[in-house]
Amino acid sequence: MLLVDTYLAPSPLEGLGVFASEFIPAGTLVWVLDPAVDLILTEAQLVERPQVYRQYMQRYAYFDRGLNGYLLDGDHARFLNHSGEPNLDFRADGNGEARRDIHPGEEILCDYSQFMEDVVLLPTPVHHNGAAMTA
Repeated sequence: MLLVDTYLAPSPLEGLGVFASEFIPAGTLVWVLDPAVDLILTEAQLVERPQVYRQYMQRYAYFDRGLNGYLLDGDHARFLNHSGEPNLDFRADGNGEARRDIHPGEEILCDYSQFMEDVVLLPTPVHHNGAAMTA
């Protein structure tokens, strides 16, 4: 669950992105897991769901190795985009904090490899070759 005010807007990286509505100082706690907001499904629970839902989860959720389950963020966080030079750092405890100052209107970016084993970026208009790309 995001703990700072954000909005969604087109991202130059991929589809929609999460942008800061306000100044976020370095070290600010930006994201924490909140089971009342964020959905966690085991592999067995996901397999029981209809194909259309599994496709949705493939697009918007991810397998979190620390949780040993698929996590679907219940707020704008599901639109956080990947960067090799993120401004959001996911600490060992799983919480995300600003690794540097983030200014209003700046896209909030994270490094997917901090919580996923095999990062595969799905094809998008930005990735013109049509094949899945790995980070």
